[in-house]
Amino acid sequence: MKLLRLLLLPFSILYAIGVIARNLAYDLGILKSQQFDLPVISVGNLSVGGSGKSPMTEYLIRLLKDEYKIATLSRGYGRKTRGFLEVSTQSSSSESGDEPLQFKRKFKDITVAVCEDRVLGIKKLKEDHELILLDDAFQHRAVMPGLSILLFEYHSLLTPQFLLPAGNLREPVWESARADLIIVSKCPVSLQFHEKKRLMERINPDKTQKIFFSYLRYGNLRALNSGSTRLLDSITAQTGIVLLTGIANPDPIITELNQCHPDIIHHSYPDHHPFTEKNISKLVQSFHDLDREDKLIITTEKDAQRLDMKALEDLPVYILPVETVFDESEATIFNEIITRYVSEFSGNN
Repeated sequence: MKLLRLLLLPFSILYAIGVIARNLAYDLGILKSQQFDLPVISVGNLSVGGSGKSPMTEYLIRLLKDEYKIATLSRGYGRKTRGFLEVSTQSSSSESGDEPLQFKRKFKDITVAVCEDRVLGIKKLKEDHELILLDDAFQHRAVMPGLSILLFEYHSLLTPQFLLPAGNLREPVWESARADLIIVSKCPVSLQFHEKKRLMERINPDKTQKIFFSYLRYGNLRALNSGSTRLLDSITAQTGIVLLTGIANPDPIITELNQCHPDIIHHSYPDHHPFTEKNISKLVQSFHDLDREDKLIITTEKDAQRLDMKALEDLPVYILPVETVFDESEATIFNEIITRYVSEFSGNN
């Protein structure tokens, strides 16, 4: 452990006392959790960012949007507004947060809303919707979802974890007992049975919890301004690449691009970073400094929501889309659990 983490451990203990006391208050009914008379599915994690919540929420949207009138509800991390806001495709990331804006621009037919008070948000949405997806809401215990999905990032399970601020955990690992379904995300595609067994032993689920293993699948590049596409395998070692990220864990996208290109110029910023004019100037300069005929700038879908398209309109800026994928057998079981919960709940109400 780095020296800084050691120095922060006493603060992690104080943080742990506060988190444990709060959860105990909810467990004992001192603080109240509210249930609702429509299906509510929560997607969350125990750590700070990087577990793949957004691709998981998008997986659920694709699975359910043709059968139900869906609303997603997020806090809208990083937005400068307050209260309840319904997101439009013309919203800015400063108004809505980057992930809700990404959802709305990808799935224009669903409702996307942000509200720091999820109870208030659900009350505003429930009359006109058949299903609500809560993004990043595992710690928002004022709402008791009908189905709770908890994500553990694969690599994080292989290393020791500590509570904030010494580590990245927002809650102790034992709080995973509140989840109905647990997903180990961002797994290697060729994850073997003995590795799955080891991860399951580390998570130690109870008998009622089901564990699934998912991985990321990247699509073809999509031009930021025109929407035209370029095959990912068109990138070669002779292609110049400048990568721009402001996400919690850029390692998967770097690994993916390194399969096509060993040498990438990476401009890396913290999660949800609001890109400044200076940041963009540095990015553009890096691009022009590349002595290659074929060169491009690549960024993530989430980061694209915070970019000024006009400032980059004359450059070949591409988005690399990503989605959550399960093995076929696991996908069948997972999808059945989700659809059965929604249909049975809807039928009973």
